[in-house]
Amino acid sequence: MNLKWQELSIILSVFLLLTACTGGAQTASTGKDRKENGADTIHIGYQKFGTLNILKAENTLEGALEAIGVNVEWTEFPAGPQLLEAVNGGSIDFGHTGEAPPIFSQAAGAPIVYVGNGPPRPKSEAIVVQENSPIEHVHELKGKKVVLNRGSNVHYLLVKALEEAGLSINEDIETIYLPPAEARTAFERGDVDAWVIWDPFLQAAEDDIGARIIRDAEGLAANREFLLADRAFAEENPEIIDIVLEELEKVEQNIKTNIEETAQFLSPQVGIDEETLKKVLTRYEFGMDPIDEEVLEAQQSIANTFYNLGLIPEEVSIKEATLEEGE
Repeated sequence: MNLKWQELSIILSVFLLLTACTGGAQTASTGKDRKENGADTIHIGYQKFGTLNILKAENTLEGALEAIGVNVEWTEFPAGPQLLEAVNGGSIDFGHTGEAPPIFSQAAGAPIVYVGNGPPRPKSEAIVVQENSPIEHVHELKGKKVVLNRGSNVHYLLVKALEEAGLSINEDIETIYLPPAEARTAFERGDVDAWVIWDPFLQAAEDDIGARIIRDAEGLAANREFLLADRAFAEENPEIIDIVLEELEKVEQNIKTNIEETAQFLSPQVGIDEETLKKVLTRYEFGMDPIDEEVLEAQQSIANTFYNLGLIPEEVSIKEATLEEGE
């Protein structure tokens, strides 16, 4: 595999430091002032893998937006929580995350709105242990160290999997919060007993180091991908948002019918070998839908769970993070 995880961990740490240091300056020059006059640029945050990542690699959005005089700037993030921190800071207008990050972000007061979602993908996240670990079932994690990215989809998976096994995330395990690259390093070194992770990191861990799944999200968590935007940007630039969604839908349909070609094309973009990517794409569910009541209710249930566990400081209303509620 091309990706060197220890080196990536260092790079991501430096990147996050730079983001924190420069976020205020970006807000002043590209945030609210720019939005008051209509946007000539959309700043998009993306992760190592996802439809937005593929849209960036294919370079088709630039042409579609150029027709209305709008530029595109892309920034990569290690996971959804960090991406939404940038939205809250004003340096990102649009991005994609899983189910949990927008709930944590909304609880922190971020001005985000849901603008679309993908279908459930429960097979694309899981709790894994090392190949030679004696742990076979989730209930055996009691008293063990479990690493995950705080506030990501896997956070909810871990909560529900522990509940299913009669355990509590607050009382029965030791949680270690690290982004994916650092988490994998800790997992490989044996510093933790289990890792809760999503694709493509999940499949890469299975292929590279023999990580063994003890529970995926089937029957526990939907693991949807959400498209989110800064509220002011979305309200003032609906045409831009519509074009991004249209181009994303085209990408989704193309991937669905051309998995092998997509894996070959995407491999050098993300630093993951073609065979691993083909496996990831094969168990990936494709589609892009508008937010509906069923999805909002599912998100509200997750938000209520996090609040009841003390993982977010206050109750949130998911409907308040929709364009209809704000208009």
